[in-house]
Amino acid sequence: MDVRTICLGILTRGDATGYEIKNLFEEDGYQHFVEASFGSIYPALNRLTEDGLVSAREEAQEKRPDRKVYSITPAGRSAFIASLLKPLPEDRHRSPFVFAMLFSDLLPGARVASMFDAYSAQIQTKLALLQESNGKQKTQGEEFANGFGRAIYEAMLNFLKTERAKYETAEAVAAE
Repeated sequence: MDVRTICLGILTRGDATGYEIKNLFEEDGYQHFVEASFGSIYPALNRLTEDGLVSAREEAQEKRPDRKVYSITPAGRSAFIASLLKPLPEDRHRSPFVFAMLFSDLLPGARVASMFDAYSAQIQTKLALLQESNGKQKTQGEEFANGFGRAIYEAMLNFLKTERAKYETAEAVAAE
């Protein structure tokens, strides 16, 4: 899914600013669907507005610049549903950590250990975000996506723990 489609999907849940959409990506578990930065969200919202799939209104704020709030239009809702009816592309997993681990035999053991620790910490943070309910009622689809994300992150943590133990054992044997 591209950022435009994800923005449309988020806006089916309610009006939002670009900042709120970015926070949903980071804090509500959407980051395991697609990577999105302000540099990709705002151009996507501008294009969606130009295409008539999203409307925007200015809201005044005290002591701050006006904020732009986006709403999905009926055409945007139809376009979003049409995108969901198309065959889905294959999932892709891209990981700088996995790429670095591919060459871990070239690295000092301490560096490999620190990479395991840092990556595990990242995964634990993402898992904690998904485990927070925030007191919000979730749709069946939201429950599925949240549970899927939790299952993946839990499996990743278990795998990392097992593999780190293997690396530590191999490092100890090599030191003898």
